[in-house]
Amino acid sequence: MDTNEIIDTFTALSQITRLKAFRLLVRHEPDGLPAGELARLLDVPHNTMSAHLGVLSRSGLITSKRQGRSIIYRASLARMNDVVAFMVNDCCAGHPELCQPLQQPSAAKASCNVEIEK
Repeated sequence: MDTNEIIDTFTALSQITRLKAFRLLVRHEPDGLPAGELARLLDVPHNTMSAHLGVLSRSGLITSKRQGRSIIYRASLARMNDVVAFMVNDCCAGHPELCQPLQQPSAAKASCNVEIEK
């Protein structure tokens, strides 16, 4: 992962609706959610949600798959892991054990229990 990819990722997450949508998709892993359900849960018009999902998709943070007449969106946890790994790559002046909790599945699991506000 290079610096431009990281900037694209953070740019995608720097808008409140996209951040909420991504966090909601993380909570609904591994099943994902249809675009209409995302729009309903976040109280966002469907066309606006579609534009936000496009930004998240181009950044690699989400994936989509057609399922019948719906498109199901899922968070790309692998991409998020790559972002975290990039951020802590040169961690703590030679003391990488200080960043170890950021790379543990339990830390990611604990953060998934946070409520998504509308």
